[in-house]
Amino acid sequence: MVWIDYKILMKNKNLILVRHGQSEWNQKNIFTGWENPGLTQKGREEAKLAGILINNLKIKFNYLFTSALVRAQVTGTIILDNINQENVKIIKNKALNERFYGDLQGLNKDECRKKWGENQVQIWRRSYDIGPPGGESLKETGERVMPFFLNEIFPLILKGENIIVSAHGNSLRSLLKYLDKLSSKEIVKLEIPTGSPIHYLFDDSGEILHKKNLIE
Repeated sequence: MVWIDYKILMKNKNLILVRHGQSEWNQKNIFTGWENPGLTQKGREEAKLAGILINNLKIKFNYLFTSALVRAQVTGTIILDNINQENVKIIKNKALNERFYGDLQGLNKDECRKKWGENQVQIWRRSYDIGPPGGESLKETGERVMPFFLNEIFPLILKGENIIVSAHGNSLRSLLKYLDKLSSKEIVKLEIPTGSPIHYLFDDSGEILHKKNLIE
């Protein structure tokens, strides 16, 4: 087995994925989707810790990609502050937005269970290709996330750039499904904690050399 010093390799072709810190509606157990609540104090602290952990990697980043939603943008900005790289180019795009929850947006999850039933709400939340009324399924979310990633982000990685993506639970699920080669059944069971960075290192052909959750 060949020994590899990843600290030497980690100069280029790095990707950090991080879900935004806890939002005000996460705290209140409300379906958020494309609504725009800010971060709680806990959420800001999660983002700061994410930045400290990312800073420990000693990587110089080129781009921060984030969604059109404030909670992801603020998380990204806090991370840049804590890695002392405020001059990183920031690109915001709604393709990275959270899953659109349609008629459930703004409603308390427990109240939704009382209204529609535990089983029905679970189907809407955890099915791959069944969305809530007026909203997106996880499959449909991936159909906007993946083209953006493959056309706008991945080519930069292949060129040797280092990227941070600050986004949302379901938009990141779409990326993890692709990167980790997960099935539709596996991805709906995957939980992505708020403010918990995931580090990928790629080789010259775009294959993953190394993956690590920075918060175990």
